[in-house]
Amino acid sequence: MPVSEPGRSLVVRVGREELVVRRRYEALSIANDTLIALWFIAGSIMFFSSAWTTAGTWCFLAGSVELLVRPLIRLTRLVHVRRIRSAGGSATAAQESSMDF
Repeated sequence: MPVSEPGRSLVVRVGREELVVRRRYEALSIANDTLIALWFIAGSIMFFSSAWTTAGTWCFLAGSVELLVRPLIRLTRLVHVRRIRSAGGSATAAQESSMDF
């Protein structure tokens, strides 16, 4: 394992367009996660009353569909960022991370 030199910093070059795209998809992902939580909370509350059970079931279904939307957002972002990188000719752009939303 290489030993890093003191005072040496890591330089990562990322284009402005890529940062804008990443932020937009991050905001979309956060909004989607919030909707997932709201669907499941509403469905859970509705299950306390037998009169609302059907509506609660529909809320759970909507939350489940939102869970499917989540990886689609990530896939769309990945494709969009790669297009930006290839258009700009940036071979040394930052790598994707498992920590990306």
